[in-house]
Amino acid sequence: MTILTLVTEAASLVPVIPAEIDINPNDSGLPGIDQLRTIVGAIMTVGLILSVLALIVSAIVWGFGSNSSNPHLSGRGKIGVLISCGAAVICGASVTLINFFWNVGQSV
Repeated sequence: MTILTLVTEAASLVPVIPAEIDINPNDSGLPGIDQLRTIVGAIMTVGLILSVLALIVSAIVWGFGSNSSNPHLSGRGKIGVLISCGAAVICGASVTLINFFWNVGQSV
């Protein structure tokens, strides 16, 4: 036996790997999925409410800092407004972002 015949015999013994594997999330596989969706939705609502509260408080701090000529307080208020707006955007767009990256991952 030559090396070439050994290599061809070894190549013929390699099992064939399926080219298409299709696995999707199972919506009914675990008990409590519906309750978990309800909890996540409630947490998103609480996050949005807290973002609005933080925006109001930060705007008040910004206003007090500007009117009292306190640049540190004014700067903290501005940063708070930006952070609360960013948190609201992330809470509101979280489902869309997750779905987008899920679809990107499925196309890889």
